[in-house]
Formats: sequence, structure tokens, C-alpha cells
Amino acid sequence: MSHLKPTFVFQNHKIYIMDKVTLQRIEKLHPAVREEVKQIIKDCDEALTGRAKIRITQGLRSFEEQEKLYAIGRITSGKKVTNAKAGQSIHNYGLAVDICLMIDGKTASWDTVKDWDNDKVADWYECVKIFAKYGWDWGGNWKTFKDLPHFEKKNIPTKKGMIKTSWRTLAKMPRDKSNYIIF
Repeated sequence: MSHLKPTFVFQNHKIYIMDKVTLQRIEKLHPAVREEVKQIIKDCDEALTGRAKIRITQGLRSFEEQEKLYAIGRITSGKKVTNAKAGQSIHNYGLAVDICLMIDGKTASWDTVKDWDNDKVADWYECVKIFAKYGWDWGGNWKTFKDLPHFEKKNIPTKKGMIKTSWRTLAKMPRDKSNYIIF
């Protein structure tokens, strides 16, 4: 992926440089959400004025990768990490991301209560609010099997109007030559 370069944006009299790993993961998401996710990441990084910055740890996930994750705690040892089989995760359609916070650009954190910028709001929840503003559902709001790092697009535009994002719906949709679903 040598063609990927950091994104530079002049923002609030500063040059904003998007995390290279995050940018690479965004470029694999469904084309319909790439620009929106870039904006969400910029908004999160702007809101987090302390030591933490957001990083996408997972984006588009292949069916094979999904099966391996589903096997954890079932076929292979470990604690279950997902209830979704291949095709049942919104990641499989490039419409979901998992995040962590990078502290001082070095250490990954999934701490949902730490307030690294001392503004009296946990940095994780600052990001949750920003994702929600753009119409993304947070896995921390799920009633069962809470998935705190997970965000997925709630609704997608189709020729028939907006529809709720559901793997059952997505699995039936046609795909383009790059294997992305066609809305």
C-alpha cells in the first residue's frame, strides 16, 4: 500500500495528519463510508486535546477472518470475541470499525473511562458521541455481548430509500467488481 500517504488537512490553524494505520484501514472500507469515517476520525482527534488519539484497529474483515474469530472460545481456546459467523458481521461488508485510543502515539488503550485531556469527559465517550452524530451505532449500547470498540453504520441509502443496516439485508445485496455491496 505504498500509494497511501498521510492525509494532511489544515484545521484550526494546525496541519492535521491522520494516523497512517487508520488511513490504510479506512481505504479498505466500503467506498460509501470512507470520507465520512475520515471526518469522524478528524472530529475525534480534534475533540481529544490531550495525549490520546483515535486509531481504527479493524475495518473490513474477510469471511475467513470472521470464521477464525468466531472459532475463538468454541473450537480454539480463549474467551469468545464475537457471536457473528462469517457474513453475519457488518465488518464483512466494510460498514463497521473497531477503535482504540493511541496514547502518546505509542500505547494502544481500550480504557473507556480515562480522561486523557482532563475535560471531565472520558475520551472514549467523546468518540462515542461523535460517531453517533454521524449515524453510527456503538457496540457498547447493545443489550447482549457488548462490544465496546465497535461502531457500525446504522442505516444505508438505497434506491428505495434508507434501510437499517443488517447482515441479513446486506448478504442478499448484489456486489460490484471489487466485491463491495451495491446500494
